[in-house]
Amino acid sequence: MIKRVVTLFPSGEGGIRPVAGVLVVDDTKFMRMTLIDMLTNLQHEVLGEAENGEEAVQQYQKLKPDIVIMDITMPVMNGIQASEKILSEFPEAKIIICSAMGQQKMVMEAIEAGAKDFVTKPFDEVRVNEALRRLLD
Repeated sequence: MIKRVVTLFPSGEGGIRPVAGVLVVDDTKFMRMTLIDMLTNLQHEVLGEAENGEEAVQQYQKLKPDIVIMDITMPVMNGIQASEKILSEFPEAKIIICSAMGQQKMVMEAIEAGAKDFVTKPFDEVRVNEALRRLLD
């Protein structure tokens, strides 16, 4: 099994910040671009993007990202189903689920399905960075 080397960059706060290869999954192009810009600003590498859960599974198999940031509500296959499918094949996968406010029940289902963390929309750069750092530590 090939393991990705996680590069470390100075964080500007006296510590080091891990930089991850990330797969971004959301059915809305605007949300994907917002997240990609945020991840780039945080010096993470965006390995790919997908617009539904089925594409996410295919991209995960191909790219083997360090972390997946995935919307919970998407056509074709939702984020919960995609998480279950990815984790059944790759139990070490680290998935962060994204949801709009008011989707707490679905977030709990995603966590039960194996997602490691969640962030709410609209995205907050500090919260996204905290979730990424927790999974990389």
